[in-house]
Amino acid sequence: MSAKPIVKAFYDDRTSSVQYVASDPETKRCAIIDPVLDFDEKSGATATRHADAILAYIKEEGLEVEWVLDTHPHADHFSSARYLKEKTGAPTAIGEKVVEVQKLWKGIYNWPDFPADGSQWDKLFAEGEQFKVGNIEARVLFSPGHTLASITYVIGDAAFVHDTLFMPDSGTARADFPGGSASRLWDSIQEILSLPDETRIFTGHDYQPGGREPKWESTVVEQKRENKHMAKCKTREEFIKVREERDQTLPMPKLILHALQVNMNGGRLPEPEANGKRYLKFPLDALEGAAWD
Repeated sequence: MSAKPIVKAFYDDRTSSVQYVASDPETKRCAIIDPVLDFDEKSGATATRHADAILAYIKEEGLEVEWVLDTHPHADHFSSARYLKEKTGAPTAIGEKVVEVQKLWKGIYNWPDFPADGSQWDKLFAEGEQFKVGNIEARVLFSPGHTLASITYVIGDAAFVHDTLFMPDSGTARADFPGGSASRLWDSIQEILSLPDETRIFTGHDYQPGGREPKWESTVVEQKRENKHMAKCKTREEFIKVREERDQTLPMPKLILHALQVNMNGGRLPEPEANGKRYLKFPLDALEGAAWD
C-alpha cells in the first residue's frame, strides 16, 4: 500500500461521471479508467472531447498508456475505451463477469448473434487477479451489486470503486438495474471498507448534492465515519431496506438503453448501415416497474 500513484481526474458535467488517469511517477506508465465518449441524446451527435483531453494530459506529462480499464458496462455514458485503444495501442480490460451482463442484455436487445463472451476486450480480469501499472502493484476486487460485473481496481494506495460508494454526503450506488442486488452491494462495500483506512477512494460519479462543487476523492476511514448510508446502516438488513426504498423512487438513467448496447460491446458504436449512418436500437417497455420522472 506504500506505492502512491498520481491520480488525475476528469469530470464530465453532462453525465456527472469521473474519469481517471492513474500513473506511476517513477516509470511514467499509466492506466486510463472509465473514460467517457461524449454523446448528445437530443441530436444524436458523438464527440471525443473528453477522451482527447485525457490524451492531451498524457502527452503533456510524458506518460505511456499501459491499460485502458473499465470497471463495468456503464449505464449513463458511452465508453471511449475503443477510441483510446486505437489512439494509444494500449489493451482494454474489464472484469470477467461482463459476460453475464452481455448474456442478460443481448436478450433485452434481441441480439441472438451477439458474442456474449467478453471478446470485445483484450483482457478479462478475474477476482483477485494482480497486475501492474508501471512498478505499482494493482489488484482486482469483484464488487457486484450495482451491476453483475462491477469490479474495483486497487492501484497502490488508490481504489477506483466505480458505482459502489459515492462521496460520503451522497451515500451508495443504486442496485435496481437488471442483475443488481442490494445484498451483494453491501458485501462489496464491506470488502472495500476493509482496505487500510488511509486508502484513497475514487468514485465513478458525483451528483453535487446541495449544488456544491464536484468531488470524487475520500478515504476508507472517511467513508466509514461519514457515508450517509454506511454510517447509518449497521446491518445488512438495514442497508437493504434503505437502499431498496430509495431505488424504488429513482427513474432509470436517461442513457441506459442507449449506452448498454455500446458499452457491452467494448465501447464500439454500431456499424454504419448502407447509407453510412450508425443507428442505435432500444426496446420499449423492457425495464418494467421503473419510476418515471
